[in-house]
Amino acid sequence: MEGEAIHDAQRQPEQVPAQAESEPVTLLLVVEDTGRLTSLSEIVEQEGFNVLNAESAQDALATLEREPVDIVLFDALTPSLDGHELLELLEEHWPDCLRLLMTDVTSGTEDTLRAIEEGHIYGLIPIPWHDERLRLMLRRGLEQLGNQREQMRREKALLEQNQDLIALNAALEQRIEATQQELKQTAEMLDKAYDELLHMHVTTARVIGDLLHQRLPRHLQTNDQVHALVTAFCEAHELDRTLQQDLQLASALYNMGKLTWDDHLLVTPSEQLSAHERAAYQHYPVSGENQLMAMPQLKRAAKIVRHHRERWNGGGFPDRIEGRDIPYGARLLGLAVDFIELQRGMVLPREVPRPQALALLRKFAGRIYDPELCHDFVKLCIEKAPDLQTSGKAVISLETSQVKPGMILAQDIYSASGMLLLHEGKQLDQHLMDKLKNFEEIEGRNYTVLVYRP
Repeated sequence: MEGEAIHDAQRQPEQVPAQAESEPVTLLLVVEDTGRLTSLSEIVEQEGFNVLNAESAQDALATLEREPVDIVLFDALTPSLDGHELLELLEEHWPDCLRLLMTDVTSGTEDTLRAIEEGHIYGLIPIPWHDERLRLMLRRGLEQLGNQREQMRREKALLEQNQDLIALNAALEQRIEATQQELKQTAEMLDKAYDELLHMHVTTARVIGDLLHQRLPRHLQTNDQVHALVTAFCEAHELDRTLQQDLQLASALYNMGKLTWDDHLLVTPSEQLSAHERAAYQHYPVSGENQLMAMPQLKRAAKIVRHHRERWNGGGFPDRIEGRDIPYGARLLGLAVDFIELQRGMVLPREVPRPQALALLRKFAGRIYDPELCHDFVKLCIEKAPDLQTSGKAVISLETSQVKPGMILAQDIYSASGMLLLHEGKQLDQHLMDKLKNFEEIEGRNYTVLVYRP
């Protein structure tokens, strides 16, 4: 087979990789015999190698310690050389160094073949050698070395690319995280702005509703209790946020259609109205809707206002719709309005005590009210009584002289005439506190201020 390899090499000269041509290749000759050393040096130098010499294993190891060596060619017949030990040291400390062994093929064949099979030796050069065979072996070794160097370059480039990708990925993750933080902050700011805008709308709605309150005796002013009931129900049942907002607006504005009523109609219980008065009474939800529809942000709330007097069995007004055709918000608002107005004497010609009002709601469930919703509503009124307290939050009662800046109102403050001065949820500052004290002096009375406990 070696003859075939030589014949192929003569027919088609061995090509040395460009990588090996551009980099110096050092070959260490470990040969004790001077004649062999001279002959080998000539051939090796003719093949373009830098040549280093060593006469023993100790000299070879010392040279390897101080010089970069790519190929080691050693004579196994050197008396002072323990070839097996040198192979082990080369394998352990210089694994990338190619090993070429010169030996008498008639001696130690078994050990030599085992060393080749185990990968300790790249090539075997017989003694005596054939120059062309030696050159062929050197060229193949040079090609192998070039391939190794190219592989190392590729691995290094791949490692650098991986490191670049890792760094790029880390930078990208940082940018993504920063972008997410910005988006989160923006969303929080938008939510806050939206909540403030909604609060402003609700406050505006309650101020508008207060226009009607000023025409009513204090005991007939129902919006606060209705609003408290509706808000508490929304929170307890975690209703859709949009629906909650619409209900807050509707609970503040459901009486808008009564602004044109005369004083007699305003204070007359609904069950004592004449036929003519009842016609006006049944029109107030439509009138309220018409007044609110001009404002786009109130359109959904206006629909709730229109239908809050419908009945589950279809006997209500203005459209006589029934069951689940009645908007959910309108069904809830109707329950809250009836519950409060029964207790204020605005339905029957007498004030109905709270327990009896709840009993009436249960009695008419399935006829006037959504039975399932009525059950949940009555349960809320019994367990939490939001119309009688401030939704379970810790509240303290103070005089104006005891109020400190930063405290938050837990209940609206009204003037003696029924005008809304400050709304629930308002954070007090020194300017507002001074105004409250001025109103106290003007009206000749002291306000009781309910605030949330810090």
